[in-house]
Amino acid sequence: MDTHIWLTQCRPIIGMIHLLALPGAPLWKGSLQEVLDRACADGRTLLDAGFDAVLVENYGDLPFTAGAVDPSTVAAMTWVLAHFQQEVDIPLGINVLRNDWRSALALACVCGGRFIRVNVHCGVTVTDQGIITGQAHDCLRMRRSLDATHIGIFADVWVKHGLPLGHETEFVESGREILCRGLADALIVTGRATGAPIQLDHLRLLRRAFPDAALIAGSGVNQDNVETVAPVADAAIVGTGIKRDGVTTNPVNPSQAEHLVKLWKRR
Repeated sequence: MDTHIWLTQCRPIIGMIHLLALPGAPLWKGSLQEVLDRACADGRTLLDAGFDAVLVENYGDLPFTAGAVDPSTVAAMTWVLAHFQQEVDIPLGINVLRNDWRSALALACVCGGRFIRVNVHCGVTVTDQGIITGQAHDCLRMRRSLDATHIGIFADVWVKHGLPLGHETEFVESGREILCRGLADALIVTGRATGAPIQLDHLRLLRRAFPDAALIAGSGVNQDNVETVAPVADAAIVGTGIKRDGVTTNPVNPSQAEHLVKLWKRR
């Protein structure tokens, strides 16, 4: 199904799978099987709760790099994702932190991913990894060269843990650049940090400016605000809000996940 149609008509709720640290990362514990087991356990919980897709990222690999990740990271993610797809039958998205869209796109092609997340697709953003420059030109051309136009590009507007470089930038104009010139398939709006409540005013600004665009609530969605976010967003990416004790690195809480899906889908 076309990515835009899937988002705007099916209005999916997407669950985060935060991978444990991979080989080479400071917090790596020495077992890829342990990484896979946690990913599969969370994936099954999300599937059983009614989530429509998952977004897998190398969250345990902090501190992140501003550029390309090590080959060992790509190799490990390939192994984990290939086995994950055999164990959990759910649509898959991929994000390679901090902004390695090239590896994410390659992984999606090899492992059957439906979409990738690109934290900085256009413009220049100051982050805790330093300055990151968007590479929409290269990203779109690589997708074309791989004959992978079916893989959606979900791009953040003023991504969390970052600020756009320069004070003259306006939020709506940033969204316009990403959507109309960067040719992203969807825009993601987040709070200021992982798990932080979404800036709903920003989401509403984009909805008014681009009524036909696919808009995704990308952080801080939980049972307390989901019914406020749902009428404005076409989709939601949910992570911390359904983790045990509200801790991002903990396993998914089955009852919280199921309850959140019910709230999202009854709008």
